Amino acid sequence: MIIFDGKLYDDKYQDRLIKALPSYIMKTTAALDTAIVISACDKLAKRVMAGEFNDTALPFLEKMGYTLDELDKFAGMFTKKALGVKIKTELDSDKKLPGGRIRKRFPLGSILHIAAGNMDVLPVYSVVEGLLAGNINVLKLPSADQGLSVKLLCELIKAEPKLKHYIYVFDVPSSDVESLQKLALACNAVAVWGGDEPVAAVRKLCPPDMKIIEWGHKLSFAYASVDAADDELYRLAEHICRTDQLLCSSAQGIFVDTSSRKEQLAFAERFCDILQSAAAKTHPHDVGLRARYTISAYTADLEGKDIYRGGVAVLTPEDSELELSPMYRNVWVKRLPMDRLYTLKKHKMHLQTASLLMPDESRRKAAAEQLALCGVTRILLLGDMSETVAGEAHDGRYALREYSRIVEFDPCMI
Repeated sequence: MIIFDGKLYDDKYQDRLIKALPSYIMKTTAALDTAIVISACDKLAKRVMAGEFNDTALPFLEKMGYTLDELDKFAGMFTKKALGVKIKTELDSDKKLPGGRIRKRFPLGSILHIAAGNMDVLPVYSVVEGLLAGNINVLKLPSADQGLSVKLLCELIKAEPKLKHYIYVFDVPSSDVESLQKLALACNAVAVWGGDEPVAAVRKLCPPDMKIIEWGHKLSFAYASVDAADDELYRLAEHICRTDQLLCSSAQGIFVDTSSRKEQLAFAERFCDILQSAAAKTHPHDVGLRARYTISAYTADLEGKDIYRGGVAVLTPEDSELELSPMYRNVWVKRLPMDRLYTLKKHKMHLQTASLLMPDESRRKAAAEQLALCGVTRILLLGDMSETVAGEAHDGRYALREYSRIVEFDPCMI
């Protein structure tokens, strides 16, 4: 479905509406009041938490293995309190500069959001961030979208009709390069979520002077000492099972602070038992997808890598490279002594979250500092690596600043 100027349209009208989009964007010149965006989001968040959208949300939750409590956490990101913290954290107030000039923040104008499909609330949140910065937002739905994005954005417009001029949604397939290029050319910037391939594709379809805001695919991991506590490892295992390692913040594997192959294998066996225990208590995801990635793990075994089976897999390769796991509860365990943490610097563009499981406080703090210098942007103690808090950055950057520009005025101009 398509959202255009506050109305729903069938996809058969796509070409006509894309052609009309530039004129609608050009005609929208009124500044968007952040307060009305926050008010509309707060109203919608309260309705979600009250269960009004369970008919749409529950099938998605069931398929992805999420709970209603986790949906409430997502909704909490849209409350007045959470968005207020976000605004205060990310946007500087207008200030006077030396010489009397005044610096003011303005929106970029219009942004095309090309969202990833690994988290159903992400497309809506990306649009909300664009709204908070005052922009007109054009959303290209991910192919895996379950319909929740369109539903929520329609309800957001109903809560505040003024937003209809600032939200447009198209269900354009990624293969339709011509339509994507037209959407991009209608906007002042493109915000793209995803891996290296979609980012590279966006660069090709945009002109050289187009601002591209990349929220690229990231990799996360745990870093543990061989004496990491079982209860902390269990929390990490729960998180791995709950997310099936599909999120950028999910642990793909565990680096162990050791150079001993014997200690690596002993740790892997211990973690495999813990992972099996956590998996038995966690709702499984789609069987077909899990089977596909289990085949990947089995292939790894045939290639000579150690692997432990029993509903989950723990691979123990000899190298110390950061890499994507086979996912779906197939985890790698590798050796990486602290004096070689610097080798992660070559992955600085793909590093995101590291969870530290190290009882020794001084060693844990030293590891945290080293990881930050390598490029890791979120360093957490416990296993719940995907926990978000109001005002936190995206991969080390503030989205609202990325979606804004600064204009300087002589005092007599304003």
